[in-house]
Amino acid sequence: MKLTVIGTGYVGLVSGVCFALSGHHVICVDKDEEKIKKLKQMESPIYEPGIEELIELNLREERLSFSADLQDSVRHSDIIILAVGTPSLPNGEADLTYIEGAAAEIAKAMEGHKIIMTKSTVPVGTNEKISKILAKFTHHSFDIVSAPEFLREGSAIRDTLHPDRIVIGLDNPELEPTMRELHKGFTENVFVTDIRSAEMIKYASNAFLATKISFINEIANICEKVGADVTEVAQGMGMDQRIGSSFLQAGIGYGGSCFPKDTNALIQIAGNVDYEFKLLKSVVEVNKGQRFMIISKLHESLGSLRGSTIGIWGLAFKPNTDDVREAPAREIVEALVAEGATVKLYDPIAATNFRQQYDHPQLRWCNLPEEAAEGSDAVCLLTDWSLLKDIDLHQLAKSMRNGVLIDGRNVYSKEQIEGTGLVYHSVGRPQMGGLSGYSASVAGAV
Repeated sequence: MKLTVIGTGYVGLVSGVCFALSGHHVICVDKDEEKIKKLKQMESPIYEPGIEELIELNLREERLSFSADLQDSVRHSDIIILAVGTPSLPNGEADLTYIEGAAAEIAKAMEGHKIIMTKSTVPVGTNEKISKILAKFTHHSFDIVSAPEFLREGSAIRDTLHPDRIVIGLDNPELEPTMRELHKGFTENVFVTDIRSAEMIKYASNAFLATKISFINEIANICEKVGADVTEVAQGMGMDQRIGSSFLQAGIGYGGSCFPKDTNALIQIAGNVDYEFKLLKSVVEVNKGQRFMIISKLHESLGSLRGSTIGIWGLAFKPNTDDVREAPAREIVEALVAEGATVKLYDPIAATNFRQQYDHPQLRWCNLPEEAAEGSDAVCLLTDWSLLKDIDLHQLAKSMRNGVLIDGRNVYSKEQIEGTGLVYHSVGRPQMGGLSGYSASVAGAV
């Protein structure tokens, strides 16, 4: 099939590349001509493992092209895929400016029947708005389809090529065979529903996963007080098929471009129909507070942070991405600066993006994790990059001024910590190398 994908961010570029890989002819369109120029040179504007190799392969096979000319691309395609951004407005609602603008441009370019497929995450009812915009600017016929994406940054290609399911929302049942053919080879698990339900499935899925994360973080906080180990608790819970093991990793909370945006948007969607989503509001509140657990543990070990030096390992909201949007690191670093600490920052991929958004005279930028730790009073691990799991912790302790290690992602095991001399804090696990709050209270009582 002949496709035009509008938008070359995570969703648009990965979708375009993967549709081309499955044999379709794809034009990826973006207004940013500099971005298009780089894509033609096989340089990806996003960090995603394997993306540049697939761009090169598809360009060589002449199944993929890049253009800044939306009108020409629309005219040469049968299916137009909307994959533009829907960022949050100050009140939490999704900003549909890019969606509405793209819809108007598509309509003006149409010279015959087109299928408009929305992959951007949009509030319930948005595709009806798109339909009205199209009808306003064109007399040609069209069909609207909602096909929300469920990819994860860092594993976006795998998630697109091998999804758990594909959700297709449509109001014209005659489109179903075409949509199944378009996604043929990805999975046979295709769920076809109406458009409004498809729009809601995306928000409901992300809200539920965010709820699991905040829930296990609340359990972790209780575990610390009663002397239980949240990793053991999560493993036992996850063995129940009704619960499942995914998204039960305690830590410093979720971030990125999806969960914060989509949870806030769903709260607003509910509010717009006079429903207070109390559970999801609590999920968001718990997540906002969880990252500051890092600051509390630093105070517990060091007291005042004024004049201290704190190393930070990891700035991206998760490993295998350079995305720092809503990353816990941002608020943690800002809090450390506000308390008068010098902060040494390391991230293998995301440092440049972080520095573009936030820089300060108290920040020191490091090229190696060991550099960020050397001479520091404490090191805080905020992103569980795989390379950090193999750090020599004995050598780490020797290089630090005060050997405090705050593991915000529960990366290290008891065996790795024992004998290092580090004062080690993790999330929801008994403290290693010192008395936990629970143990201390028992000892005091005795």
